[in-house]
Amino acid sequence: MTERSTIEAIQQEAVPLTGDVGIDHVVEQIADASIVLLGEATHGTREFYHIRAELTKRLIVEKGFTAIAVEADWPDALRVSRYVRGPDSQGTLAGMTAKEALHGFERFPQWMWRNTDIVKLVSWLRVHNQQRKDHGGKVGFYGIDLYSLRSSMDAVVRYLSKVDPEAARQARARYACFDHLADDPQRYGYTANFGMRKDCEDEVVQQLVAMTNDAPRFALADHPSAADELFYAQQNARVAQNAEAYYRTMFQGRNESWNLRDEHMADTLDALLAHLQEGSQSAAKIVVWAHNSHLGDARATEMGEDGQHNVGQLMRQRHGKDATFLLGFTTHDGTVTAASEWDGPAEKKLVRPSHPDSYEHLFHDAGIGDFYLRLRDRHHVSDVLEQRRLERAIGVIYLPESERISHYFHACLPKQFDAVIHIDTTHALQPLERMAELHDGEMPETYPTGI
Repeated sequence: MTERSTIEAIQQEAVPLTGDVGIDHVVEQIADASIVLLGEATHGTREFYHIRAELTKRLIVEKGFTAIAVEADWPDALRVSRYVRGPDSQGTLAGMTAKEALHGFERFPQWMWRNTDIVKLVSWLRVHNQQRKDHGGKVGFYGIDLYSLRSSMDAVVRYLSKVDPEAARQARARYACFDHLADDPQRYGYTANFGMRKDCEDEVVQQLVAMTNDAPRFALADHPSAADELFYAQQNARVAQNAEAYYRTMFQGRNESWNLRDEHMADTLDALLAHLQEGSQSAAKIVVWAHNSHLGDARATEMGEDGQHNVGQLMRQRHGKDATFLLGFTTHDGTVTAASEWDGPAEKKLVRPSHPDSYEHLFHDAGIGDFYLRLRDRHHVSDVLEQRRLERAIGVIYLPESERISHYFHACLPKQFDAVIHIDTTHALQPLERMAELHDGEMPETYPTGI
C-alpha cells in the first residue's frame, strides 16, 4: 500500500469538523455503548477539552449518561461532583462558584482541571442538574486516579467520625502507620520498598475490610444520601490501599506501577457503574476523560508488547466492544500547556510539527485540516492504516528537544481506537493560574512523558 493510496483512503472516509457535523457522526457511531472513553494526545490542549465537553453534553442530554469520570484524584473530583449535583448533606458547598469548586485540585498539574474549559463544563453541569427533578438522574463528576493517599485517608476518618466515632478511632490508629510520610508518599514508597521502614500494606487492607464489613450498618443511616456517602468513603479507602501499593511499586519497575494504576482506574469505573446502577431503572452510562495512552487499547501499542495494560484494554475485555467506545485525539502542531520538569510551572510551549513517520503527519498530509475518522467497521481505511506507525503522546511534561525519545511510541491505530479526531493545529489550554510565556522548551531530559 503506497502512501498516496493511504492518504486517498483517509480523504474518502474522513468527516471534516465543520459546525456540528463531525460531532453528529461521533454520537451516531457511539450508538448504545455505555462506556465512552474520550482520550487526548496532550494534557494541555484547548481543542481536546472543548470537543470532549461538547461530546459529553450531547451524551448526557441525548443518551442519558449520568457520570463523568476523569484522570484525577477521587477527593478532588468529588468536591466538584457535590457542587454540580447540588448542596451536599452538610451544605458545605452552598454559595460556591464553579471556580471555587475546583479549588481541590492543588496537586501538580493543576491546569489539567483548573482551566477555563473545565469551569465552563462545571457551570453547565450545575445548571443541567438543577433542571433535573430526580436526584438519581443528576450527573456526577468523579476522579479515577490514585495519588491522593493523605486526602483519601483523611476523608475516610471524617466520614467515620460522623457515623461511628469508635470506627474512626480505629481508622486513625491504622493510618498512623504512615506517620508524617503520608504527605510525602514517594518518600514513603522508597523507604518501605528498600526495607528502611515497615510498610503499611496490612493497615490499609484492614481498613478497607472494616469498611466493607460495616457497610450494611452504615447504609441504614437515616438520610437520603447515606448510600452515596458510604460509597464515597469506601472508594477513598480503596484509593488509600492502592496508593500505598502504587508508591511502593514505583521503585520496582515502570510496568508494575503503570499496571497497578490503570487497574485501579478500571476497577473504579466498574465500582462506579455498579453503584450508579443500584436502584436505577436504566443502564448506568459513563463517559471517561483521560490520556490516549490510558484509553487506547494497549494491546495495539508497544506498551502492550512490553507488558503494560491500560484502561481501554481492560474495559474492552470486561465489557465487550459493543458496550465500549474508544475515541482518540491527535494533532500535528500548535501550542500546548505543559511543564519542563515535574512540579514545574505551567508554560505555553510550541508543539513541533509531527514526525514524518507518524500517524499525525499522515493526517496532516491528507490536507483536510480538522476531521473525524471512523475506524471500527470501516475496513477500507482501517486496513490501510494497520501498518504500525509512530504516535505522539505529550503528558504534563513536554520536552521538544528530545521529542522522538520522550514522546513517541509505535502503535496500530485502528486496533487501538474505534475512531479518531484529528485537529491539525491546536492551541494551549488556558489555566486559571498565571502561565509562563511561550518558549520552545530547551531543558535536559529528566522525565519520559509525565502522562
